[in-house]
Parts: sequence; C-alpha cells; structure tokens
Amino acid sequence: MSNILAIARKELRSCFASPIAYVVIGLFALVFGYFYVAMVYLFVGQSMQMSQMMGGGPMNVNQQLIRYVLQNAAVVLLFVLPMITMRAYAEEKRSGTIELLLTSPISDLQIIAGKFLGAMALYALMLAVTLIHIALLFAYGNPEWRPIASGYLGLLLLGGCFIAVGLLISSFTKNQIVAGVITFVVFLMFWVVDWMTNFAPPGVGSLLNYLSITSHLEDFAKGVIDTKHVIYYLSFITFGLFLTSKAVDSERWRG
Repeated sequence: MSNILAIARKELRSCFASPIAYVVIGLFALVFGYFYVAMVYLFVGQSMQMSQMMGGGPMNVNQQLIRYVLQNAAVVLLFVLPMITMRAYAEEKRSGTIELLLTSPISDLQIIAGKFLGAMALYALMLAVTLIHIALLFAYGNPEWRPIASGYLGLLLLGGCFIAVGLLISSFTKNQIVAGVITFVVFLMFWVVDWMTNFAPPGVGSLLNYLSITSHLEDFAKGVIDTKHVIYYLSFITFGLFLTSKAVDSERWRG
C-alpha cells in the first residue's frame, strides 16, 4: 500500500509541478461557474413566473437547478479529463523513465493503482472547488444535501471510468497529444452510444442503452443511488484497469 501511495503522490506532485493541474482545475471551475450562473438566472426567472401564476408552488432547487448543473458538469469532463490522463504513461515513455519504473521492485498492479489514485485525487480536487457554488445555495436557499451527495458520487464514479480508459490509452503511445485526442474520441463514443437505440433492434437497443456511460448518471443526479449503476461504474473501472495492466505487462516484456 505504501508503494501505491508513493506513486500516487508522485503523480499528483508532477501535475502541480507543471501548469497541467492549474489549467485543468481553473478551466473546469470557470466552465462550471458559467453553467452555475446561467442555471441560477434561469431558475430565478422560472420561480418568478411560477409565483405569478395562480396556484404556482415553490420550485425544487435540487431537481430544477442542481441536477442540471451537475449534468452539465459531466459534459465538461469530456474535454478536461483527457488532459489529466494523457500524460500518465505517454510522458514516462517520452522521457525514458518508463524503463526505470518497470524494472523497479514494484508490481504492475501497484503502478496502475498509484497512477489511478493520483489522477482521481486531482479529479477530486476539481470537484471540491465546485462545492463553493453549492455552499452559496445552502447560504441563501434550502436545498437537500442527499441528492447533492449522490450527484457528486455519480460524477466521481463517472470520472473514475474516464480515468481508467485514459490510462489504458496513454499506455499505448508516447505522444501525449495523440493519447489525449484518442481518449476524447473514446469518451465521446461511450457518451453517444445510446443515440442509436431508436434505430436498433430491441435487444441491441437495450444493450446500447446499458453501455451508455451517461444513462447511469441520471439517477444519481436525481438523488437515487441504484446498485446496478454503482456496479456498472465499478465494473467499468475494474475492467479498464485490468486492460491497462495487460498493456503495461506487455511493455515490460518488450523492454
């Protein structure tokens, strides 16, 4: 466990030693803030319209505001997370340190787990920055904390899936730009895979809908934690890291 934590700390320090961490966190915070302000203005306008209507009741902050803010934040991850994972192995290969890493007395599992935890720690910091916006809602409103917690859990699991895929792709190349672009394309494929469900046969349509990485996020945003969604995300992460271990193992044998 100490080796895993050491690698995770190394990965996190290397991100902050370069502009990557600051650019990623700043970009995510900026775009998230834009969506947040836009949705607040929309929510306030709709609330005023509802209050002017006879029998119009108060709007639900969680369902009409926070839910859509978190869903929009998931879109931003398509563009931001490849910037985190593209350098994981590609930079090691480019600089020649991959040989030192693979010949060290550390197992492939420890290397992969350390890099994954390091990337997840940076991603968790990204999400933590957005809690400032949520805190403002608690200061001036009365939202429920459970749907917010489940929504952030969904984002964390979704990000874990993307990071697992990004690590796999980064292990195939020494070019960070190539790794970033391919990672984005793969992310996008899992994002839109359910768009063809209306044209596919019933059995295939159900499979495509299940494979869609975003369809499992909807319940989390609504405040519902369903075990089938948790199992899907955890299985996705495990399978992605398993494939990464095989890629790293083949690199060790080639070396």
